[in-house]
Amino acid sequence: MKEEDKGLLKTIAMLSTLGLTMVFATFIGLAAGVYLDKKFNTSPWLMILFLLIGIAAGFKSVIQVVIRQSRKKENNESGKDSH
Repeated sequence: MKEEDKGLLKTIAMLSTLGLTMVFATFIGLAAGVYLDKKFNTSPWLMILFLLIGIAAGFKSVIQVVIRQSRKKENNESGKDSH
């Protein structure tokens, strides 16, 4: 397999992971909020709160991955320049 193809597959895998991370974090927040609303009879306030927390956690995770990948790319490019 060509090096370009490997890079493309890694990029596709990373992007699909980001999407799944966002969906799962949102869903977990929503599920926790619905459960707690039923338990404490506070509908819909805890669902809204935990949904927002889940969305924020998903975005935080996505931003962390993007920053990590950006740094990795910068390090690879600076390493290529010095050779």
